[in-house]
Amino acid sequence: MRVQQETIHHFNEKYRRSHADTFAFLKLQLEDQGISTDDVLARLMELQVAIPSWALGAGGTRFGRFSTGGEPGNLDQKIEDVGLLHALTRSAGAISLHIPWDIPQDTAATKELATSYDLIFDAVNSNTFQDQNGQPYSYKFGSLCHAGKEERQLAIDHNIEVIQYGRELGSKSITVWLADGSSFPGQLNFRHALERTQESLQSIYKHLPEDWKMYIEYKPYEPNFYSTVIQDWGTSFLLANACGPKAFTLVDLGHHLPNTNIEQIVSTLMWQGKLGGFHFNDSKYGDDDLTVGSIKPYQLFLIFNELVYGMENNPSNNPELAWMIDASHNLKDPLEDLLQSLEAIRLAYAQALIIDREALEAARQHNDVTMAQEMLQQAFRTDVRPLLREARLRSGAALDPLQLFRELGVRKQLIRDRGAITVATGL
Repeated sequence: MRVQQETIHHFNEKYRRSHADTFAFLKLQLEDQGISTDDVLARLMELQVAIPSWALGAGGTRFGRFSTGGEPGNLDQKIEDVGLLHALTRSAGAISLHIPWDIPQDTAATKELATSYDLIFDAVNSNTFQDQNGQPYSYKFGSLCHAGKEERQLAIDHNIEVIQYGRELGSKSITVWLADGSSFPGQLNFRHALERTQESLQSIYKHLPEDWKMYIEYKPYEPNFYSTVIQDWGTSFLLANACGPKAFTLVDLGHHLPNTNIEQIVSTLMWQGKLGGFHFNDSKYGDDDLTVGSIKPYQLFLIFNELVYGMENNPSNNPELAWMIDASHNLKDPLEDLLQSLEAIRLAYAQALIIDREALEAARQHNDVTMAQEMLQQAFRTDVRPLLREARLRSGAALDPLQLFRELGVRKQLIRDRGAITVATGL
């Protein structure tokens, strides 16, 4: 379904007066602190977060999966759902495809449909963590790291194929995530596995178009539980350097052991010009893939604090970052969950943008730990939601996307159109 601009305008009229009051109050507060709300709004309006094609249906665990009904059954329907999110928020202007789950049957028609929703194609994602029907060799014991040359070549060829699909769609990057690793001591020769992975990635890298990037993801455990070949940011960084200047580390917020200082990782990678982008989610125990900001909102803010500083102080010319949500919606309506995640990302970004960086640096130079902490917490505790609403209003989006989503009865309409018992492709 499409949400018409007239519908959004009519919805916004009901809340315009109350929003104007709260925004005026916040604007006065911020400008008294020397913060230009227009500058903050401009940066908020520029931020676009990609929606992955696999996040539009209900996720699950190894114990079960419960459909929400009305899930997209093909690529066209997934594009329609992302278009809906973008119309409501004007901040979800890209879709990221997972191959072979979402191979376009007619590339020109797929691009035309995306354009009609004002969408572009973000990074394409390869899949060597599961076997496909008719596959001649298995990834059971690894893909790019596999001891067998045939298995490695199969995985390399798949990634090259994914790049070709991306080129046809207008994408400019590929994300490589490997499940490769071992579940038992002695199963792998660590050095040989990493050497083979590096050689395989270098083979894929040679097929990158000149204006493309490769993002190398990492994960400390799962689905292998003794070791993973690319287990941390340092290994990803090593591999990216071995591939070349178009290869970068990709940070998934759920891919860290408990209490890892992700914001420090972000700072280091940006300093070296090797931070490619983010997969946003949240977690309590591990790679839970929960709604962004639902568990650790302060950590998300601290990460954006480093991102904003890194973007403003970028001696290594770290490229423009790729932003994407990567979550699993086990209980909630996937589209509602994505709306909440988009809000949480923009909220943390806005909070980071209102930090007085000169005063913060002065406090650091004087070792004033108390004031440095106060400045960060002051920004974090400021209710910047009126800024988010104003940015949406100026962009032609809904003041309250989730509320409009419910008032329109979107899920009921999707169930009526697509059926109550549906499974999104790839899930």
